Amino acid sequence: MASLKVPASVPPPQEDAEQLNKAFKGWGTNEGLIITILAHRNAAQRNLIRQVYAEAYGQDLLKDLDKELSNDFERVVLVWTLDPAERDAYLANEATKRFTSSNWVLMEIACSRSSHDLFKVRQAYHARYKKSLEEDVAYHTTGDFRKLLVPLVTAFRYEGEEVNTMLAKSEAKILHEKISDKAYSDDEIIRILTTRSKAQLNATLNHYNNAFGNAINKNLKEDADNEFLKLLRATIKCLTYPEKYFEKLLRLAPSRR
Repeated sequence: MASLKVPASVPPPQEDAEQLNKAFKGWGTNEGLIITILAHRNAAQRNLIRQVYAEAYGQDLLKDLDKELSNDFERVVLVWTLDPAERDAYLANEATKRFTSSNWVLMEIACSRSSHDLFKVRQAYHARYKKSLEEDVAYHTTGDFRKLLVPLVTAFRYEGEEVNTMLAKSEAKILHEKISDKAYSDDEIIRILTTRSKAQLNATLNHYNNAFGNAINKNLKEDADNEFLKLLRATIKCLTYPEKYFEKLLRLAPSRR
């Protein structure tokens, strides 16, 4: 498969904006021209094209793309064009409308972004959809899934490396007690997973492993068919080892969900 590359020399954004506007004219949309431009520009260049397009035509390029395109092609072009925070907001909104896999997409966005990046996603969501991300997540999820996902998407974790060892030991004990009692959605489990820094969580889970002889996710595999437990294990993996989580996700992609 040929890869898409940004050419060594690209036209000025004014020319790209003009060509995109021409692509929308006439009886049919010139999809080839849209691909030629947007798929061969980097994020900064696409953002500049959007700014110039708005200044030149008084329209949001994304809204014009939305009007002119449809189905999978529209989705691909929009994902290409959006900046990272807007892209996550778009994918999160799309996820809330699905009947399957929405919980996983929301969890992945919430757990793999820094606190600052997740805050920007919430801002972008508010600007684009005129409501809050947490509002939509709360509306479109239920039960234990809602209990976990709403605080995950609203989290603003400490990003430093400082760790409180005594806290790690005490919260490892709390986690073990709740899991032993099969209280998998207990408020204490949710609180620890959705408020602690990733460094603190790693310290807590390392102590859990050392003190109780098992990694926490092994103790959460007792009911293999429990969908909430699957999401809870994925949440822990995505928070603590996101690279391993997404590597496995890509490897198992054909059979996932």
